[in-house]
Amino acid sequence: MSKEKPNVEEEYSLKKAVLYSFAGFTDVIFLQSFTFLIFTFYFSIIELPAGLISLGFILWAIWNAFNDPMLGAISDRSHFKMGRRKPFIIIGIIPLLVLNILLFTAPRGSDLLSFFYFLIIIVIWELFYTMYSLNQTSLFPEMFRDLDQRSKANNSIQFFQVISLLIAFLLPGVLIDSFTSENIPIGTTHLQYIIAAAVISIICAIGAFIFIKFGLKERIEFSKDYERVPPFRQALKYTFGYKSFKLYVLGNFSLWYAFNMIPTIMPIYGAVCLGVSDAGTLSLILGTGFVSAAIFVFPWRIIVNKLGAKGSYILSLIVFIITLLPLMFIRGVLLGFIFFFLLGIGLAGVLIVRDITIAAIIDEDELKTGVRREGNFYGINGFIVKFSNVVVFLSIGLVFIGTDWNIFDLSTAEYAVEFGLRSLMVILPIVFLIIGIIAMRYFPIDKEKYTQLTEDARKLHSEKKINL
Repeated sequence: MSKEKPNVEEEYSLKKAVLYSFAGFTDVIFLQSFTFLIFTFYFSIIELPAGLISLGFILWAIWNAFNDPMLGAISDRSHFKMGRRKPFIIIGIIPLLVLNILLFTAPRGSDLLSFFYFLIIIVIWELFYTMYSLNQTSLFPEMFRDLDQRSKANNSIQFFQVISLLIAFLLPGVLIDSFTSENIPIGTTHLQYIIAAAVISIICAIGAFIFIKFGLKERIEFSKDYERVPPFRQALKYTFGYKSFKLYVLGNFSLWYAFNMIPTIMPIYGAVCLGVSDAGTLSLILGTGFVSAAIFVFPWRIIVNKLGAKGSYILSLIVFIITLLPLMFIRGVLLGFIFFFLLGIGLAGVLIVRDITIAAIIDEDELKTGVRREGNFYGINGFIVKFSNVVVFLSIGLVFIGTDWNIFDLSTAEYAVEFGLRSLMVILPIVFLIIGIIAMRYFPIDKEKYTQLTEDARKLHSEKKINL
């Protein structure tokens, strides 16, 4: 034991964690700015009916059902001089920087033309985003090898991701006068969305360059694993054969439904329920939650080391529910700032436990199959996460249609619309979070088993190194 400890410390460094954090920094800005802006843009600026937006996301989800797992399997089975993941990361990021701007260059005036532009651009955007995101996240359990390393690294990763969330939510509010173009010519607001997207792409280009140049490291002991990765269908069978993975993706789906709903509905929730239509103020209110999350990430690391991944996951979902409840009733700027700050306590917990938990499942699989298959697990998990977005948009579409608010018009937003928006922000997320708690209650990898898995995996990695 005394000989292994120094080795663990050698493998982890703050510099290594910080440089890797730029991968998630870039990833989160792309994903959360997409989540934050896309529905409001197409609903209020392009004036595409909510039903067509929902249909577009259903078709997008069908695409993801093939795109995410297939890209994960291809990545696991690939072998290049520069590594398994690096080529896909580079190929993914370059077109993504341009596509991020093209998301907001949709034509207006024809629902049919706008719909097909919307559908095609989100599908192509998704292809290259997944290529980048799946491969950079697959490096996390490979680079950081046990609960201690992963929780330490997550402090840095989540700190940078909170910064990226602030950029994703605050920057558009600085560059866009009104998300819904209230009292502003639509053409002006449309141009502001495009400018915001261009600035976001520039920031992401800088973050991706730092990660690829300095933070992208693949471990030599896994360089031969591609030779023994099972075929696609067999790999899917293995992946879904784990009780731990099935319960994890159910809990993660529930978490991401709530996590995606908040920024998606925030611009319209703020205007109708809080009485705040100024884009800058709304961005600041939402950003307050993530400033708070940055503060509370550090106490959550102590909780993770005490309770383990499973216990911390359940506790974070419970805290998330408690901090969501006041949003059902509040109105006004001051209360918005106060209760979104409190929301950050729960957000910090769920941000820090996600990757730590799936990493143990990947260790469990490696001990059974003898190979690292991060791409397969993250690919399927990525599809589940994105499918939660579809359920979010379906929920919004059904509520808007049910309240006869299929076409955006703030002047017609009466009590039924306000109640529907509050339900979308609070009631439906809480229902899904309760499902997540139930799923994680039966998650089989507790703190003791997690420690055993990482110790056994470390021994296996030593054997792989010897056999190279």
